[in-house]
Amino acid sequence: METLLPDIAAPEGAVDPAALFPSAARFAVEIGFGAGDHLAAQAARSTSTGFIAAEFFMEGVGKALARIDDAGLANIRLMVGDARPLLERIAPASVDIVYLLFPDPWPKRRHWKRRFISPETVVEIARILKPGGRLRVATDVKSYAAWTLLHVRANPAFCWCARSPADWRTPPQDHVGTRYERKGLGDSAPIFMDFERV
Repeated sequence: METLLPDIAAPEGAVDPAALFPSAARFAVEIGFGAGDHLAAQAARSTSTGFIAAEFFMEGVGKALARIDDAGLANIRLMVGDARPLLERIAPASVDIVYLLFPDPWPKRRHWKRRFISPETVVEIARILKPGGRLRVATDVKSYAAWTLLHVRANPAFCWCARSPADWRTPPQDHVGTRYERKGLGDSAPIFMDFERV
């Protein structure tokens, strides 16, 4: 926390992924990276991709830093805190994929306003994605899947191109499972939704 985090912290102010990672060919954002298992595995697998990731909980940040340090990953920048302000600072049309994997579903109706997916965040995600870029949401909570479909499909910037149940029941080929996913705390099998930025 004291030595590595300051070196790989996302900058204050405007965030230009191409300037952060001059040699990268692609750019990704992960919202709520938890313990960093998905983030570190994807960054190790795709060293030509620059990853910008945000996590609110310090315990998860500490675990992610250990993974990054152990693997010697140089293609990750982290922000500690709510990802919403980070999205607002990222340059438009600069990101290839945004990951939101197994977010807190806030299952009680009175808490739904706290869910990360909202009309406002969908607008920000659309703004930062390149044409043809992807928003990938995964959840094991049926109501959150329905909520996500309702809000993302309401924005004309996105296309949900699923053609059969296998498209949301089968993990994408490049998916990396997470510790939270393996716990299976939701009320359904994992649901994977890839939305294309048109």
